[in-house]
Formats: sequence, structure tokens, C-alpha cells
Amino acid sequence: MSTTPDFCENCYKAVLHEGEPQGTYETIGGIHCYVATPQGDYPKDKVVLYLTDVLGIALVNNRTVMPDILHNDPITEANLKDPNWSFQEWIPKHGPETWESTVDNVVAALKDQGVTRIGTTGYCFGAPPAFYLAYKNEAHVTVVAHPSRIAEPEHFERYKATSKAPLLINSCEIDPMFPLEAQAMADEIMGGGKFVPGYERTYWEGCTHGFATKGDLSNPKVTVGKEGAFKASVQFFKRHL
Repeated sequence: MSTTPDFCENCYKAVLHEGEPQGTYETIGGIHCYVATPQGDYPKDKVVLYLTDVLGIALVNNRTVMPDILHNDPITEANLKDPNWSFQEWIPKHGPETWESTVDNVVAALKDQGVTRIGTTGYCFGAPPAFYLAYKNEAHVTVVAHPSRIAEPEHFERYKATSKAPLLINSCEIDPMFPLEAQAMADEIMGGGKFVPGYERTYWEGCTHGFATKGDLSNPKVTVGKEGAFKASVQFFKRHL
């Protein structure tokens, strides 16, 4: 039986980063999405589907195609200040039954628009949707960072048995959602050439759960981890997408 919690406090706490989002909000497959595109020419048949953490598509730190897998119910600063708001009551409202059709609809609509290759990047809450699309082989590349709810061997056994999508995990030192023993387990199942399409895992010392999108950049180790995970993700997509 798993001893890994559903979520930890770092799942919903964030340090806001500087910068202005350059993308736009669009409706894709009936789903509210944030869409960012590169400057200049780029291949229109490839998309990176960004599957967010519990703070959703409005967090300025995140910004690709980001479907609203939380259905306009992200955790906000106002929630955290409200003594009547309960994280434990929020969790059951956002099970797989709430986001599976959402990502399916977005993927179907993107295919209708001519997209032929889809990469996913899932952070915390977004890791199970990323694995879901990999299981179905709708995703051609999977990247996750500080994932939640995929710390059991069966997730990786299923991934290895059913998916053809190369997998990158950006992991860290202090992560109750994907602790060191889960990281070692993933390596044992997927590493050493056991998963033929490709498997890699980065590890960032001194970083905690959430470092890749909402960590405190005044901490040099967090800055190194965030930038390193981003670089590793981009390189992985370039190789496989």
C-alpha cells in the first residue's frame, strides 16, 4: 500500500516570477486554453501540451498550449487566505474523471488542425494526465517535473508495457510526492535501456517539490534546478518530438 500523500503543501504554494506572458487565451476542442507560440517560423504540426499543477493556467510562471484541466477552479491566493477553504475538500473535485475528457478533446481538436506530433509536459498535478496520454500513445514525448500521484511501480510498469513515448523526469532532493525511493524505483523499471524508446531522469540537489515552476529564485540551488530542468526538457523535446 502506498505511503505517498495525494498532495503536499508545496503543491499549492508558489513564489511568483517576473515577466509578462506573451500568449493568448483560445478555445480548443471546447476547452479554455492558454496558447503561446514561438516568434518567427515554426513547425505547425508539432505541439507541446502543458499540463499544469493545481495553480492552473493563470499562474504567470507557467505559460505552449495549456488546457484548463482544473475547469476554472485553480487554487488561488484568496483560497489560501480563506479560513473556510479546505484543500482536502478541493482534491476530490479534481479526479481523473474531471480531466480525461478535457485532454482528449484538446488532443482531438489539435489533430483536426493538422498537428501530428504531441509532446506533453506535466508538473505535479499534471503528471497523471501526461501519463494518461502516454498510455494511449496520443503523446509522442513525455516530460514531467516533481510529479504527484505516479509514485507506484504499477504506473511505470504500465508505461513501459504500453507506451512508445520517451520519458524524462525532472526530480529533486526533497519531494514527498516523488521521494528518493520512488525515483530509484522508476530508474529500476525504466532505466538501463529497459524502456527502449528512451528514459532519462535529472536530479536537482537542494530543490523541493515545485522547484521547476514556482520555486524561490532567490535560492541559488532553486535557480540552478529550475533552469537546468527547463534546459533538459527543451533538449529532450528537440531530440524526440
